[in-house]
Amino acid sequence: MFQRIVIVGNLGSDPEMRFTPSGVPVTSFSVAVNRRWTDSNGEQREKTTWFRVTAWRKLAELCNQYLSKGRLVLVEGEIDASAWLDNQGNPRATLELTARNVRFLGGRGDRSEIATSVEPGDDFLNDDVPF
Repeated sequence: MFQRIVIVGNLGSDPEMRFTPSGVPVTSFSVAVNRRWTDSNGEQREKTTWFRVTAWRKLAELCNQYLSKGRLVLVEGEIDASAWLDNQGNPRATLELTARNVRFLGGRGDRSEIATSVEPGDDFLNDDVPF
């Protein structure tokens, strides 16, 4: 089986990098994907979907270095959904994306697009930690 998702959106906050007990870098950030359309009554509608993104190893370091709140980003990877009931009994859900490829869009000044990619077999990957 194979699944892959691609999202394009804006970072909701600055990325946060941390390290596993064995020293592997991992960076987390949230991405807001906005969808706009005109409904059958001719009214403009908008919906925002939030994704929690996790990047591992070298990709984690690059995301931490180059991304910041508000920056436009394309993320490609595998998705996992979780659902639960909050303290008040309301249903909640989250979409968690493990990044395999990140393209930094928009920009910091005059910098052009920066593309990073992680593929199995890269020398900075280790099979015992997800990426």
